[in-house]
Amino acid sequence: MKSYKDLDIYNLAFEYALEVHAISLKLPKFELYEQGSQIRRSSKGIKDNIIEGYGRLTYKQDFLKYLIYSHASLLECLSQLEMIDRLYEIEGTKELKANYEILGAKIYSFIKYVEREWK
Repeated sequence: MKSYKDLDIYNLAFEYALEVHAISLKLPKFELYEQGSQIRRSSKGIKDNIIEGYGRLTYKQDFLKYLIYSHASLLECLSQLEMIDRLYEIEGTKELKANYEILGAKIYSFIKYVEREWK
């Protein structure tokens, strides 16, 4: 692995953050700076914490800490997507929630891998 860009979890998180950004702009105007801002930050936090953890790769515990932060941001993002789906029924949120569920499992699996195998 030469870069964080080699990580599948990073690439998926990046793509999904772009999708979240587009969906958030479909919210009613009064939600753009409330719910919209919150979901944009949490979705971008997923990929950003993966990057920050990778930057601390030399220190296994720091890497793990940021992977756990990334997973926590993912759960926050999922919660925001559920709220948006229930309140506004914006097209694409159901599919994106399913994608985030899969990504969450991948991040969790990667955390377990790093705990067991990382030297």
